[in-house]
Amino acid sequence: MLNHIHHAAIICSNYERSRHFYVELLGLPVIHESYRAERDSYKLDLQIGESQIELFSFPDPPARTNAPEAAGLRHLAFAVEDVDAAAHWLQNKGIEVEPVRIDPVTGRKYTFFKDPDGLPLELYGQ
Repeated sequence: MLNHIHHAAIICSNYERSRHFYVELLGLPVIHESYRAERDSYKLDLQIGESQIELFSFPDPPARTNAPEAAGLRHLAFAVEDVDAAAHWLQNKGIEVEPVRIDPVTGRKYTFFKDPDGLPLELYGQ
């Protein structure tokens, strides 16, 4: 019954800063962008492969809990052909990337970086 993940939704604290990060730095194509005056909120739909990221802004959203093991969505993982090359690409854009590691179960490379609000994002080798 469930086919694939259609989208993941992210609420950001600063729309312009996050829009720049996801569109200009990560290069995700914009599908649709709208401003909802009644909610004082932007909604930006971004393409990532066959899935989407919905980027929302709301006035004064509560801060994300800082505990990495807190209940809830832990991180988003992006599949990449070459983790080392993708990590260098991010670093060349001024994005801090953790050292590349090896998944002990799959033997694949992976690493983490963060969006402007500290949301953990992962690069995972295919």
